[in-house]
Amino acid sequence: MAVTIRDVARVSGVHVSTVSRAFTAAHLVNPETRARILAAAEELGYRPNRAARALSTRRTGNLGLIVADIANPFFPPLLKAAQAQARARDYHVFIADTDEQSRVEEELVRSMAKQVDGAVLVAPRLTNTAITALAEEIPLVVVNRRLPGVPGVLMDVGSGARRALEHLLGLGHREVALVSGPGRAWTSGEIERAAARVADDHGVLIQRIGPNPPTEEGGRAAAEEVAACGATAVLAHNDLVAFGLIRRLAELGLSVPGDLSVVGVDDSHLARYASPALTTVRMPVAEAGRGAVDLLLRAVASGGSAGTVSLETSLVVRDSAAPPKTGSAAE
Repeated sequence: MAVTIRDVARVSGVHVSTVSRAFTAAHLVNPETRARILAAAEELGYRPNRAARALSTRRTGNLGLIVADIANPFFPPLLKAAQAQARARDYHVFIADTDEQSRVEEELVRSMAKQVDGAVLVAPRLTNTAITALAEEIPLVVVNRRLPGVPGVLMDVGSGARRALEHLLGLGHREVALVSGPGRAWTSGEIERAAARVADDHGVLIQRIGPNPPTEEGGRAAAEEVAACGATAVLAHNDLVAFGLIRRLAELGLSVPGDLSVVGVDDSHLARYASPALTTVRMPVAEAGRGAVDLLLRAVASGGSAGTVSLETSLVVRDSAAPPKTGSAAE
């Protein structure tokens, strides 16, 4: 005979409703109790009927995860962590890439709305007004966007940028170029505001170059202006921009960190293998992925906002930043 939910409840020593919640709303069940239930289900060979569950709960058991550019090494660790967190709560994840286009982002959310219980927008390019409107149609969580009424996970890139700039000042640099990212990106605004505060607090010159695409090509395109601006150090919007910048500077006959120091943002897995190894701001991307899924499931269960979580960043010092060479503008 087929194993039923009542068999699982009997073996695990809990009520049938607790077993049901363990499979449909895992965050509402004590982790030890859920582990016992899952062990009993595994032992008995019980598999929940997703179709029946969807009819009874009006939920699909699916979540959407939409990112700006899946080719950017910033995103895969976040995606893997989010997917693992969802799987641990018996949810599946649909992943989609907007290619940095806000129109595509909106289309994806609307097309997913009937197939998922909620969606996470990572580094969204939509306006606040558009996201707020979409949140009326489907539970949403945003990563790296502060938006009243919409749950979010923020990585404190502003504090990380400040640490990076103060590290460069500590090395002796007094003229720094900020190679910024897309003008519509929340991260760009946070980094630029941090740079303005550092410039005011320390009386140094920080020149903004941009906006730029958040890609290697964006870094390459900014290199000539960086080389000509008189700066002795650069803070790049992200690691990809830093990689492109360093490569193009080398083609122009400038070495890093000999002629220019370069610092990135993200601490992608490639940063440690770059030449030179990249000094960068570490973003807690895996933690952000897990937190976004938890917030979304909370919002799905409650039918309302689940608040905002802020995560700390840190500076990882490697080889791409050094004191300015003698005779530079910083002397």
